[in-house]
Amino acid sequence: MTSYLLRTAGPDDLDGIMAIETSTFTSDAWSRRSMAVELEGRDSWYLVAEPDGEPGRIVGYAGLLAARGSGDADVQTIAVAQEARGHGLGRALLTQLVAEARRRGAREVFLEVRADNPVAQGLYGSMGFERLAVRPRYYMPDGVDAIVMRLTVPTPTTTPAGSVAPVPTPAPTAPEEGRP
Repeated sequence: MTSYLLRTAGPDDLDGIMAIETSTFTSDAWSRRSMAVELEGRDSWYLVAEPDGEPGRIVGYAGLLAARGSGDADVQTIAVAQEARGHGLGRALLTQLVAEARRRGAREVFLEVRADNPVAQGLYGSMGFERLAVRPRYYMPDGVDAIVMRLTVPTPTTTPAGSVAPVPTPAPTAPEEGRP
């Protein structure tokens, strides 16, 4: 079984990301320039996935737009190369996007998914995203509808060893005066 390393993406990953982007989203891929702008955006956070032991060989990526403190975040894109699908990599990428959204103070995460992509819809639904609306003919040039989905970001919990029920993790507090 192949294991994967997830790491923060940077400008040097653009070629690998675009190879997956153009092979996955054949009719509505983002332009190279648009993706480059996203990778360097102040409020953007992108990840890439590489097979363990194969640095530089990108087999998946995902991006989040989340201004710190805004209360919401948007999954911009997520894709896994054909040869790496079916191993939970999409779920792992999405889990990390939601964790980053939480770190940035988001209470809700939104996304759009093609109406003709039941696999992605199933993944999002299994992770707690709920269907909100449909945007008719959103994906061009195909004219495919977009399903708008939302996740209420779950409160992190900690389950002590031997415990039956999770314990809510307290929100971080400011340090006391005079303490580090």
